[in-house]
Amino acid sequence: MVKKKVAKVLAFRYMILAGILVILAGGLVLLPKYEKHEGIKTEQLLSNIISPERYISTDNLADKLINQDPSYLLIDVRDEKSFNKYTLPNAINIPLAKLLDEDSEMYLNQGQYDVVLFSNDNFYADQAWILCNRLDYKNLHVLKGGVNEWYNTIINPLKPAETMPAEAFELYTFRKAASMYFGVAYPEQFKTVIKKAPPKPKKVITVKKKKKAPAEGGC
Repeated sequence: MVKKKVAKVLAFRYMILAGILVILAGGLVLLPKYEKHEGIKTEQLLSNIISPERYISTDNLADKLINQDPSYLLIDVRDEKSFNKYTLPNAINIPLAKLLDEDSEMYLNQGQYDVVLFSNDNFYADQAWILCNRLDYKNLHVLKGGVNEWYNTIINPLKPAETMPAEAFELYTFRKAASMYFGVAYPEQFKTVIKKAPPKPKKVITVKKKKKAPAEGGC
């Protein structure tokens, strides 16, 4: 019963998000016709909104970070307080309210990196994506599920049941290794250290010097 209520709340929330995105798409058409705000056509923007291609999974992103892929730039669009409390490795904080500031454009509107926008879930990240997409910024992605999904899959992965297929265990093995890479410690990592007895000092054998034989004859 509780799960059904949660599912209904989430479904309702994302229906609201979809409505907000459509309103934003239409509202941005009214922006002044400066070159900076020309962007893409509304029809193309609405087509992009429907497509799920903008999403990158937590597993995919974890793999990129572990392999130190230099082409990815992570942008945390939450407020500064949430960012300081916890964020993803090497992420930059650009709150949603400051997304269109001039200082933010250098990170968002460039062709050198694949930009991954994220928030606690998809809610604010999707809004950030549509604003940037409307301005025709390239290489934009959204972390699917945001920080919450990152925690549930990478930081605290759930061990599969014995009846689950081999693929589930392979995925769990990867996620567990990823969690250790990002600083999570597991009990099996702490092995008992056996103290070895200090090595015995080497026995020094003194060599007796031979006495010089007295010289034969005399003066």
